[in-house]
Amino acid sequence: MSIAASANQVLSRPVTQLRIATALEVLMVYAGILLYIWRWQYTHPRLWMVLLAVMVLSHLARGERPRDLGLTLSGLRENAEKILPLVLAIYLPLVVYGFARHLLVPLVPRKPSLVWFTAYLSWCAAQQYLAQSYFHRRLMSVIENPHRRSLVVGLMFGATHIPNPILMVVTTVAGFVFAEVFAHHHNIWPLALAQAVGGFLVAAISPPSLLHNMRVGPGYYFYGLNH
Repeated sequence: MSIAASANQVLSRPVTQLRIATALEVLMVYAGILLYIWRWQYTHPRLWMVLLAVMVLSHLARGERPRDLGLTLSGLRENAEKILPLVLAIYLPLVVYGFARHLLVPLVPRKPSLVWFTAYLSWCAAQQYLAQSYFHRRLMSVIENPHRRSLVVGLMFGATHIPNPILMVVTTVAGFVFAEVFAHHHNIWPLALAQAVGGFLVAAISPPSLLHNMRVGPGYYFYGLNH
């Protein structure tokens, strides 16, 4: 074995170890989120703060800045120019369908509606932080192929919406598309807005018997029992 080959093997060991450590971190945090959805939110509702602390410490340990995570205005315009035409092409037919079936009606937004949408938009931003700023960025050092990486992000995003059949499909596809955009333009705000508007449309035009008020986890079944 040549000296160069031996050196390459030595240098590759830390990289491999880092990938394994990152993969384990991703699995641990993702498992924690699933456990929180299915159990801990009822038995230990404050455990979400522990999961958030783990992610924040992970960012600090890697020297990641808010700009790296897509939390600033950097890349916002480029991200918006990429995602907005895509979602408009999808949302416009849904809007036409909604009005045609009288599921959507033109109304002047009032304060309660604006408060609800603002709260929902904030929740969507939190989801995009989890999916893109944390999981997507971690997977960048684990999965080299960007399209496979986006697929994994989409599948992970969709799996957090089990057993809701409509949300599982919608969020898996959206998660993949959002990840593809985020891979080139690190900014979560246009993605959060796109998710919020899309969620509103899905809630408006989907059968309530399947959507269950957009609940996931055990709440999906509890909703059915209460109605």
